[in-house]
Amino acid sequence: MSEIKKIIKKTKNFSDFSKKYFKYLNYVFKKIDDKSFKKLEEELINIRKRGKTLFVIGNGGGAATSTTMANDLGFDILKKASTKKTFKIHSLTDNTSVITAISNDVGYENIFINQLKIHYEKGDSLLILSASGNSKNLLKAAKWVNKKSGKVIGIIGFNGGKLKKLCDICVHLKTEIGDYGPVEDLQLVINHILAHWFQEKLKK
Repeated sequence: MSEIKKIIKKTKNFSDFSKKYFKYLNYVFKKIDDKSFKKLEEELINIRKRGKTLFVIGNGGGAATSTTMANDLGFDILKKASTKKTFKIHSLTDNTSVITAISNDVGYENIFINQLKIHYEKGDSLLILSASGNSKNLLKAAKWVNKKSGKVIGIIGFNGGKLKKLCDICVHLKTEIGDYGPVEDLQLVINHILAHWFQEKLKK
């Protein structure tokens, strides 16, 4: 049973559940390996310095955060840091025509790998947002980038799944299996931490 379901069973009212939910988020966040967080920051700095592209992918909530991240680390930094050199970041979850065409013609598991085959250039990196770490479309994309000697970054939950072993950098949100909400919450929080950090650090 997921930790969230356990918390619900132990609480009698919504207010109490809300407080315990936030307490659980804080507990999971505190368990993140500081070294992996530092490596994530360093890789983003390196990508920006070299003028390379960071592709971001995910399913469901991860797809939504992928879209948000492309805005927050792209345009928001351009605007708020007043710098001409922002992050070249591209979410592969946003083009409905492309995604549905690929899915219809060659299968949903290929929606990201086929886009990477079109846009990826040597030295680019891939950031994957996943709860289980086992989605076929994410794994195929990670393996393809591995073969191209590109960096694969994962912000993943549960036990890390198969994806954990494919990542060069892994920010692991160690939750109980099935706790999708907390994983997706913290993926978005990490996005905002990065965005606010770089908005200040990259100011002229």
